[in-house]
Amino acid sequence: LLVFLTLPVSIWGCVKVGQEYERAVIFRLGRLRSGGAKGPGLFFIVPCIDNYRCVDLRTGAFDVPPQEILTRDSVTVSVDAVVYYQVSNPLAAICNNDDYNRSTRLLAATTLRNVLGTKNLSEILSERESIGDSM
Repeated sequence: LLVFLTLPVSIWGCVKVGQEYERAVIFRLGRLRSGGAKGPGLFFIVPCIDNYRCVDLRTGAFDVPPQEILTRDSVTVSVDAVVYYQVSNPLAAICNNDDYNRSTRLLAATTLRNVLGTKNLSEILSERESIGDSM
């Protein structure tokens, strides 16, 4: 009887809406629910049993802080960058990473140091476009 009385109110806690640019990864009792990421639109969760995380599929951008890099000819160069990224697989972004935003930031800084550390200063200055394409 109590279930039928509270059903009209509690059903609103079960219905969630995902925006056009979002996908929801749903876990039931800690396990990934079959069917992949849900959305956009309505999806249902069971309160106290299901847990969900929304992933933004829009293009994100961030600044890589200035990096002090030692080039191959032993010159110290301070370099910064701007990185644009977009999540293409929401399941991998949630299940394979603790924090995919932070992972992307660290990978960008590491790649910047590794690529520029193998170049001479003159190569860095003259081949900026090709270095950017290779990253």
